[in-house]
Amino acid sequence: MSLLGWIVIGFFAGWLAGLVTGTKKHFGCLLNPVVGIIGAFIGGFIFTYLRNEKVTFAFDWWSFFVAFVGAVVLLMVVKFFAWLLAGRKG
Repeated sequence: MSLLGWIVIGFFAGWLAGLVTGTKKHFGCLLNPVVGIIGAFIGGFIFTYLRNEKVTFAFDWWSFFVAFVGAVVLLMVVKFFAWLLAGRKG
């Protein structure tokens, strides 16, 4: 997949994951693709482990779903650590 395809899928996957996890207000046009692209790597590892076959990325719905799931996992982990650190301060 081309770099532009990664950015487009990453943007929408990061944006939708931000809506689902409630962190959308913290991100902008630059951080959404980053979250989505990192989520694509995380989702790729998760689905490779679960399905016991390598996940290949193309410009399709399956790649979007994998990136979305990975982005949600990423944002939930970040939210958990933010909550954990905020609880230890006060």
